Amino acid sequence: MLLCSYFRLMKRIGLLSDTHSYLDERIVHHLQGCDEIWHAGDFGTAAVVEELEALAPLRGVYGNIDGRDIRQTQPLVQAFELEGLQVLITHIGGYPGHYSPAGRALVQEQRPGLFISGHSHILKVMPDPRLGLLHLNPGAAGRQGFHKVRTLLRFDVADGRVQNLQVVELGPK
Repeated sequence: MLLCSYFRLMKRIGLLSDTHSYLDERIVHHLQGCDEIWHAGDFGTAAVVEELEALAPLRGVYGNIDGRDIRQTQPLVQAFELEGLQVLITHIGGYPGHYSPAGRALVQEQRPGLFISGHSHILKVMPDPRLGLLHLNPGAAGRQGFHKVRTLLRFDVADGRVQNLQVVELGPK
């Protein structure tokens, strides 16, 4: 019985960003079985939001290309606790040593253990020992932008930390 209780305390997360109106079978395949899907902005269309919501509960933020329809359903910032981990998500946040001014202010105010942003189309997994957090940028899952390979991340959240982190390459854009 104790083992079953432990597994209920772990959440499998699928993290993507910068879909820019594109959601293909490979993305859907790799998000199957996730307890939650997190999207770090630039959905592109409300149809992408709806398709992701059909797969699992969605926590997203709007990005700079997202229109009013998405901005009405997705906030600029998500700050929440999951399985003992304080999480902060925004689209334009920068990364350790190079936070955007707004990202730096958010991190200093919220003090998350996990800070997620998108926008750059560059996959990054970086600790920030100075602020005691892990930064994730899943890269871009869509076809628009300068990136060559589409990516997303999968991981578990348990005991207040990210575990079993996987980089998923979705193929060329």
